[in-house]
Amino acid sequence: MQFRDLNKQYEKMKFEMDQAIGEVLGNGNFIGGVQIRNLEKELAEYVGVKHCITCGNGTDALTMALMAWNIREGDAVFVPDFTFFASGEVVSFEGATPVFYDVDEKTYNADIESLEKAIKEVAKEGKLRPKVIIAVDLFGLPADYVELEKVAKKYGLLLLEDGAQGFGGRIGELKACSFGDMATTSFFPAKPLGCYGDGGAIFTDDDQMALYLQSVRAHGKSKDKYDNVRIGWNSRLDTLQAAVLQVKLRAFRDFELENINSVAQKYMQLLGQYVVIPIIPENYYSSWAQFTIQLPNAEIRNGLQQFLKEFDIPSMIYYPKAMHKQSAFEGLKQYVSCKTTEKLCQTVLSLPMHPYLEDGQIEFISGKIIEFIRYKKN
Repeated sequence: MQFRDLNKQYEKMKFEMDQAIGEVLGNGNFIGGVQIRNLEKELAEYVGVKHCITCGNGTDALTMALMAWNIREGDAVFVPDFTFFASGEVVSFEGATPVFYDVDEKTYNADIESLEKAIKEVAKEGKLRPKVIIAVDLFGLPADYVELEKVAKKYGLLLLEDGAQGFGGRIGELKACSFGDMATTSFFPAKPLGCYGDGGAIFTDDDQMALYLQSVRAHGKSKDKYDNVRIGWNSRLDTLQAAVLQVKLRAFRDFELENINSVAQKYMQLLGQYVVIPIIPENYYSSWAQFTIQLPNAEIRNGLQQFLKEFDIPSMIYYPKAMHKQSAFEGLKQYVSCKTTEKLCQTVLSLPMHPYLEDGQIEFISGKIIEFIRYKKN
């Protein structure tokens, strides 16, 4: 059994995928091929924004967004404490200071009260300039952008949506990667929309911002290939990955999103009485990057993970260590307590989750979890 079955996905779209890859191989246009421009157009239209700028990976996408806003030393960027390391890493990479805030126990996304308290504490101290809020769409569910945008406006901050796990999710009719002042995503293979390597993208409605990002990803070049107007990066999505993503985007849009939501519903029906299952707020739609349950404590969580392993059922812990406890951030001031994050690090467990998970597999996984929970209760 696979945690996210990319082999089965390939089998489903093998003909289209081989044809798309073969076309790139036949043309030999591996960098800057027409597939990249076409993909960017398709992604922008799908999300509902004017511009999509692809790049080398999701981390570069976040970094380039901060570069575009001239984030630098002395700036404070507010980052959720319960997320992947890259969300805070990119802040330090720009010389700025990540300030961690807590998350909501039910959605795993931004705790608005904790965020606002962190902003006030930083402003009160006066050592750092509050500049940006990073909100993460964790496990496929968009963060509460209605409230986040209110907070950003209230304190004059920019809002960056980290949609690495959220692509395909939505609030009402508004899709993930369309929120905030700018948004990013990742095409890492295990993400809701993944390629066969690394890849990322930035989404914006700002024409000038799009031009800047197109320049930065290619050594700061201008319209003249050999006139470099700024110091940039080499962070381009290659043509092969664009071709792969074009095929996958069609499947994602046509049936994968619906299928993975069906898988989630079956999990919830089977497990709802036994463990804490994910909550999807009213009017929200998740792309289910992960299906993450909560157990009473670390001992039971770790015991369940080992029990599942005995039956070749893979599982993952996202995330076992809070951001503010990462060694790289040692000595960094913590402006607010993040008790929920610390609890989640001890209690969460993610189960196999993908659009090709069969009913029998879901029932087998759920049955073993129920068997373990019942044993622990007796």
